[in-house]
Amino acid sequence: MTRKKQILVPIVILIAGILAFMLFSSMKKPPEEKEEIDNTPIVAVEPISVAPMTLKVESYGVVKPKYETELVAQISGQIVELSETFVRGGFVKKGQLLARIDPNDYEAALIDAEATMASARASLETERAQGRVAEQEWKRITDTSPTELSLRKPQLAQEIARVKSAQASILRAKRNVERTELRAPYDAMIESRKVGLGSFVAMGSMVGKLLGTGIAEVRLPVADNQLEFLVDHGKNAKVNLMGTFAGAETVWSAHIARNEGVIDSTSRMSYLVAEIHDPYALTENNNTTPIRYGSYVNAKILGLDIAQATSVPRHLVENGRVAILDSESKLHYSEITIVRQDGRNVIISNGLVDGDQLIVSALDYPIDGMKLALLSDEAEQNSEEQADDAESATQVALNDSGSGE
Repeated sequence: MTRKKQILVPIVILIAGILAFMLFSSMKKPPEEKEEIDNTPIVAVEPISVAPMTLKVESYGVVKPKYETELVAQISGQIVELSETFVRGGFVKKGQLLARIDPNDYEAALIDAEATMASARASLETERAQGRVAEQEWKRITDTSPTELSLRKPQLAQEIARVKSAQASILRAKRNVERTELRAPYDAMIESRKVGLGSFVAMGSMVGKLLGTGIAEVRLPVADNQLEFLVDHGKNAKVNLMGTFAGAETVWSAHIARNEGVIDSTSRMSYLVAEIHDPYALTENNNTTPIRYGSYVNAKILGLDIAQATSVPRHLVENGRVAILDSESKLHYSEITIVRQDGRNVIISNGLVDGDQLIVSALDYPIDGMKLALLSDEAEQNSEEQADDAESATQVALNDSGSGE
């Protein structure tokens, strides 16, 4: 009996253990399946647009007249007449009378010079007649030769000199009479006037200052390394000048007339001079907005033309390459040709085509050919998941509502 107990007890314990194991195993929940995580890097891209491009060199300057003149009195006298347009800001035409100095004394000097001229001519004719008489008398004498003095040639030369001196006096007197009228040497604007009606001016006194309105100039400083982007170093290049007129942003067209040919010792810049014809739009067929002297303008000088080019941020370029997302959503490095650095961007003439997807986001460990995902695709996937979750929640709510009924 005791032996049977010794055999049965272990068997019962073993069976009880197996049953307990099976019971607990049936109560254990199976492990949840973990959602597969997509580790594909997500990037943002921008489409590349390739098109013809004209390089521009930017500069700045102040508008000034090409010609400016300080009007100075060449004779002395009292101002007896002033033109109504001879005021600051007035516009005058070439040859227009601006002021008149009292001409009475100079007209009297001209009459005196003319009288002296008449007397000198009379003396000359008298001396010529006396010379002819002397020559005829000497022809009657055959044993000796006549001298120049006996033929009155020195006296004749003296009278001729007196006539020429009188002619010179008349020319000076006429010039002085002309100088009593102060006229504009070209179409101009009056910058200043220094005299008034009744003022006395001495020879060399400044009467006013004129600014030519035919052509305006702008000196444009350009760094020496920027000249390579201009055709023929900027000669005859077109220029767009940007400034304000009456509070409105305005653009004027100009052209490069010349290169000053030296590098400024202070700024180390070359200077190109742009010209604007008829800056104040005074001609009848000029309908453009006037550009005033003293205006500060920004300039864009049109340079070389590139058949196909694009501009990308400079920080996206590494070792002459940029990262592109190809049609298979893989990273691809494209070799590029950089024409010029333009501030924060670079201008590329080769290596990219229209429609390329330029990767603009940073990658930790970029490898050529690695698989990438677009940021827009990720956002679309999240929106789809949110829509699915919302649909499931709606279905559960409907089911709970049906069961409650």
